[in-house]
Amino acid sequence: MNFGIYELLNLIGALGFFIYGMKIMSDGIQKAGGTKMRQILGGMTSNRYFGVMTGFLITAIVQSSSATTVMTVSFVNAGLLTLVESAGVMMGANIGTTITAWIISILGFKVKMSAIALPIIAFGMPMMFSRRTKTKNWGEFLVGFALLFIGLAELKGAVPDVKNNPEILNFLAGFADISFLSRLMFVLVGTVLTIVVQSSTAAMALTLVLCSTGVIPFEVAAAMVLGENIGTTITAELASLVGNVHAKRSARIHSMFNIIGVTWMLILMPYALDIVEYISMNYFGSISPYTAVDGWGDSMSPVPIALSIFHTGFNLLNVLMLIWFVPALVRVAERTVKSQGDMDEEFHLEHIGGGLMQTAELSILEAKKEVSKFGDISTRIFSMIPELMKETDSKKFGKLMDKIRKYEDITDRMEVEIANYLAKAAQGEMSDSASIKTRSMLSIINDMERIGDICYQMSITLERKSEQKMYFTPEIRETLEEMMKEISKALEIMNNNLNSEYSQVLINDANEIEISINKMRNKLRKTYFEKIEKGEFNIQTGMIYSNLIHSLEKVGDHVFNITEAIIGEK
Repeated sequence: MNFGIYELLNLIGALGFFIYGMKIMSDGIQKAGGTKMRQILGGMTSNRYFGVMTGFLITAIVQSSSATTVMTVSFVNAGLLTLVESAGVMMGANIGTTITAWIISILGFKVKMSAIALPIIAFGMPMMFSRRTKTKNWGEFLVGFALLFIGLAELKGAVPDVKNNPEILNFLAGFADISFLSRLMFVLVGTVLTIVVQSSTAAMALTLVLCSTGVIPFEVAAAMVLGENIGTTITAELASLVGNVHAKRSARIHSMFNIIGVTWMLILMPYALDIVEYISMNYFGSISPYTAVDGWGDSMSPVPIALSIFHTGFNLLNVLMLIWFVPALVRVAERTVKSQGDMDEEFHLEHIGGGLMQTAELSILEAKKEVSKFGDISTRIFSMIPELMKETDSKKFGKLMDKIRKYEDITDRMEVEIANYLAKAAQGEMSDSASIKTRSMLSIINDMERIGDICYQMSITLERKSEQKMYFTPEIRETLEEMMKEISKALEIMNNNLNSEYSQVLINDANEIEISINKMRNKLRKTYFEKIEKGEFNIQTGMIYSNLIHSLEKVGDHVFNITEAIIGEK
């Protein structure tokens, strides 16, 4: 058989053509269905059974389990999902990816889609030049859909011709009754193949083609399909590398789920394949997939269907078995992926969520959650100021100062990272509402960073007071605490607004508390100047008191600015 470098490059090129078509199709459907995906994502709850359905639907829409798992890891990193919720979603994604295998098996092998691919491109290409974004996205989907099946046809033509090379069949006959170790070896082959092509769907398509043309036996193809389930977990693992400890644990759960499933299926594989053969012959009207590999007919159509039955059956059974053990998987993930401390637990925003989502809608949704988390961080750093003011123990005071410095550094990093993320998202196509939201969030994070700066300056002021052994009278302390309580109320309102749909936020509550803070500042200033005139205040203590009042009022201003930005007034 003549199969050299040129033929190998043809095979790789055909696979690349298929992957490119799949990416174009996936991107198009994600853009066209961005709003719908957002609604589905908004429906995620702590019910892991509902999470399975959510993961299934998202994967069925975007036609990519990798996109779903990366998205899930991103949302865990952003605090949108818990580990239990993410486990359900990833289980559903495993079932959802079987839809793609069925589409390829039925349309790519039973129907000659490549014959009508060019007319589909002729129909979709003009749509891609439409001024309407929705039409353009659907055009992109159609062109990608056609390219995918042209790539599949090329892939089928690029594999070695085994009909005229019986020596290959003689070699492969040795795998007709493969042992457990042989099955394990081909699981590893499937895993490596998926890691190399970075797509379980592309790896599955290649396996279907190789098996349907007789290059590999049905048993070997089934073992490779199992390996592809493990290989697809590498995408989530890579996405979690830049995430926090919760994101890493989410990816670990996904890996454990697939590895456990493949392990039990490897043991039961001979019986499972017998069941697949029975279903294929009795319910799909085909002959045995084993017979097809031996050279029956020209189309080899029983093989893709049988492999799709095996793939779907395995993933369904694995979910049904392991969904009851999600809490145990979470516990194992928590024990095997150790936290590196508060920073790892509470914040990790370098490369938000492992990268941009495929659509502006999803990118903005993720950024909104990060901005909401920024609000929590801002509230936390402010809550340390009253503690610092009351603290008399020098060691505890020092630890609090270190903590405030750390959080101030976090706010600086958060502003930069979120701003960079939003800037990259803005480079793509955006609706008017997404563009407005982006501008709002850029204004919001700027104000939040200023809150962190002011809190840090207040801590320096209190540190100087402590070093110089100055003391506040009970009256000064009470007035400052009263103003701090008002700021805390304003921050609570701010966080509620950040966690709400921006279009539904009203300014009334924020406006009332801002007026209250300003009145309190005016009253305290007036009292301060009166006491200075009467000589009732130590000048140095009075200056510190005055600086704190001014700083607190500035925090209140920035908090109010945030609500104004949310509703679009700033």
